[in-house]
Amino acid sequence: MKLVAYRKEQGEKYCVGVLTDSESIADVEALSKQFGEKKLPADPVDFYARAAEHVEELQKILKEETVYETIPLQDVHLGMPLGKAKKVICVGKNYQEHVHEMKSDIPDFPVLFAKFDNAIIGPEDDIHYPSITEKLDYEVELTLVIGKTASKVKKEDAFDYIAGYTIANDTSARDLQKRTPQWLQGKSLDHTTPVGPWVVTKDEVSNPHTLNVRSFVNGEERQSSNTEHLIFDIPFLINFISEIMTLEPGDIILTGTPHGVGLAMEPSGLLQEGDHVKLEIEGIGVMENQVKKA
Repeated sequence: MKLVAYRKEQGEKYCVGVLTDSESIADVEALSKQFGEKKLPADPVDFYARAAEHVEELQKILKEETVYETIPLQDVHLGMPLGKAKKVICVGKNYQEHVHEMKSDIPDFPVLFAKFDNAIIGPEDDIHYPSITEKLDYEVELTLVIGKTASKVKKEDAFDYIAGYTIANDTSARDLQKRTPQWLQGKSLDHTTPVGPWVVTKDEVSNPHTLNVRSFVNGEERQSSNTEHLIFDIPFLINFISEIMTLEPGDIILTGTPHGVGLAMEPSGLLQEGDHVKLEIEGIGVMENQVKKA
């Protein structure tokens, strides 16, 4: 399944929907009222607060041959699929060639940093280019959505705690990121990190370690790699992070970006106002955003 957060009109609250085909969605709350054993929440935050349970219930509903009302995808605006970010945990230096292009060393342990909800935007929103930076960059990343509470998870059990996968652009202000040893200030600028366009439930991704990952700026391919090149794979990351902190349903983990970022290009390929950024991950989808001055 592909789960979205959508609204029909500006100012309305986002609701959870499920793609029924490439051009239409069905409202999840309405589906559950009509065909389910229990009502599913309309609010994305509430839905992902019990993500594993709610996804399972929705899958049962959609297995039945039923006729239900749909909404054309072109008639809605898609928001950040989870409605609001809880914990946003990011992994740096997790592709070897990216580590080399940044003139750094392969880490012995995952490099973790955080983003916050102020940075998160939806898949159809503009990336803000704030005046505080002159070096805004793009980073395509496979993103994990946690489905149930995870603490001290064994590697072999890691996938049991994943609800699904999405795409994030870990947009980074390189000048702010590099002026201190801590990266946070370059990673959490307002309205800079698109997430979406939907959450693909884990049953539809047979192997998340064989996915092609690409980014484009104004139609030019910038990044092209495969998740098989992750230094620290998904079970390792979930084990490692859950030993440090308890992961909750609705938390997301950005797993790192491959080589080809703008900062490493000669001449520089950093983002400019008006640029069009397209991210693509095999089996997940495509997300496109414009860069606008804040």
